[in-house]
Order: sequence, then C-alpha cells, then structure tokens
Amino acid sequence: MRRRQFIGLLGGAATWPLSARAQHAQQRRVAVLMGGLASGDAAGKAEVGAFEDGLQQLGWKPGGTIELAYRWPGAELDAVRAAASEIVASHPDLVVSRTTPATTAMMGAGLPTVFLLVADPIRSGYVQNLGHPGGNVTGFSNFEASVGGKWLELLKEAAPGVSHAAMLFNPQTAPFAEGFLHAAQTAAQSLGTAVGAAPCSSPADIESAFAETARQPGGGIIAIIDTFLTEHRDLLVEFATRHRLPAVYGASAIAQSGGLMAYAADYPDIFRRAASYVDRILRGARPGDLPVQEPAKFTLTVNLKAATAIGLTLPQSLVIRADDVIE
Repeated sequence: MRRRQFIGLLGGAATWPLSARAQHAQQRRVAVLMGGLASGDAAGKAEVGAFEDGLQQLGWKPGGTIELAYRWPGAELDAVRAAASEIVASHPDLVVSRTTPATTAMMGAGLPTVFLLVADPIRSGYVQNLGHPGGNVTGFSNFEASVGGKWLELLKEAAPGVSHAAMLFNPQTAPFAEGFLHAAQTAAQSLGTAVGAAPCSSPADIESAFAETARQPGGGIIAIIDTFLTEHRDLLVEFATRHRLPAVYGASAIAQSGGLMAYAADYPDIFRRAASYVDRILRGARPGDLPVQEPAKFTLTVNLKAATAIGLTLPQSLVIRADDVIE
C-alpha cells in the first residue's frame, strides 16, 4: 500500500508541475518601447488597442499566452535610451520599437525586433534591403521620402498664397529629414515655392523658425514626422496661430491638438498589422526573412477652427477629401 500510495503521489506531483510548465512555456514575453509618447497619451492608447486586438485575432491572449511589457519614455533621447537598457536587461523574446529614436536605442542588443513608424529604415542602418532585411530586425515604415512633396502640395492647396515654406525637424530625432526636404524642394520647382530647412532642437528654435518664416509675406510651415515636434505640438499650434502661418504636419495628433492640417499614415492600422509579424516571429520565423512593409492607409485631417484662427478659408475641395474634419 505504501508503494502504491507513493507512486500515486509521485504521479500526481509530476503531472501538476508538467502542466504548469507547459502553460508557462506557452506564454511569450514581448517588450514594447513606445518611443515619443508618455503613458496616458490618447494616440498611444489607440495604437496599443489596435495592436492587442490584432494579437487576439491571431490567438494570443495578453496577460495569458503573451506578456506585453510597455514602456512609455516620451521623446527625450536619454529617457528612450534608459528604457531600451531596461528592456535589454529583461531578456524578452521579442521587442516592438515605436519610432526611429526608439529603434536606434535597441540596435546592437541582438534581440529580435519589429520596428514601427520608422521613416527610412535603410538610411537609418536597421536593414540592408526592404524586401530582404537580413539580420534580426524588420518592421513597418510610416512614410516614404516622396511624401515631402505631397505635404507641400497640400500646403499650397490650402493656402495658394504660400511662396516660401520652412521644413521643421530635429536632426537628432529625425536623421531621415534630408529625403523629405529634397522631395519638397523638387516639388517646389513646379509649384513656384521655395522650401528651406529649419532644424530645431529646442522650443526656442521652434519659436525662431516661425518668427523667421513670418518675416516675409507668403510664409508656410511643414513639420515632418518627428517625435520631438509631436511632443511640442502645443507650441507648434501656438506659434502658427500667433504668426498666422498655414502649416501642414506629418502627425495626425498635431491636427487633433489644434494644428491646421495633417497628412499621415494611419498609426493604429500599422500597429494592427504589426501583430502578424509578432505572431510569425514568436512561432519561429526569422525577422530578416520578413519584408519591411509600407503603410497601407493614410489619413488627411483638416481643422476648420485652426483655419479660422489664422484668417484662412480652406478650399471646399480639400475639406471634402479629408478623412477627418475638425469643426
């Protein structure tokens, strides 16, 4: 009896830990570095919601079969780097990095990484080729440099009197800006407009760029996709209103916060699509074998209240085409 009881107890003891270990083995750990955003940001919540919806549709249960560890460092580069170091120390199975600065901070860690909202992954040195990235990194871009010309075209359509425009960017957080500037300057040749670079690395630089652009009639602003500019969107709106300058932005969040107009990739859609790459890599695919994908959806947002504030009446043709009109 003692032997049978011992064997029964041993069997029961063996069964429970094996089951527990099997359940634990199914849970995968993914670190998500939400570069450019602080915790509680409304746009970030929408992106995260779309990402988790995508994962659930593929059979992953956040908090169950997959553990998602988010870090929200904001746009300050030191904070982004510190968050990246914490992620490396936690040894996750996979990293999802939002924006160019966040992805740069993760490079060299050797962790499988899916980047999101990166404008120029080749020039930034993340991948060798968009179709065959190679290495341990792949992801989703949010723009191709030619959109610089599109921003200028929209600015001219909104305010035909624009004769010169300043393109704002932070060289540290937007090392890809040169491509956008070149595209805008090329488009300017046929639009009768001059476009100049306006690098900004501080709020004072932003204020100076607006003041300088407003010194001559016909000024306009192009603020590219840049975590630094998005973080200081309230200043962009304030200075545009103060100097009565029409402006187009590369982030929808700025138009939502009071900016005149934005043409941007649909960020929640990119996050939802990224779930498929997370799924494939966690199931054994090599990141370097998955092609870098471009945005599938773009949105045009116009803010009629912002137009009124600078004494501008937007063409009806532009308002009708907009995906989102803020009254």
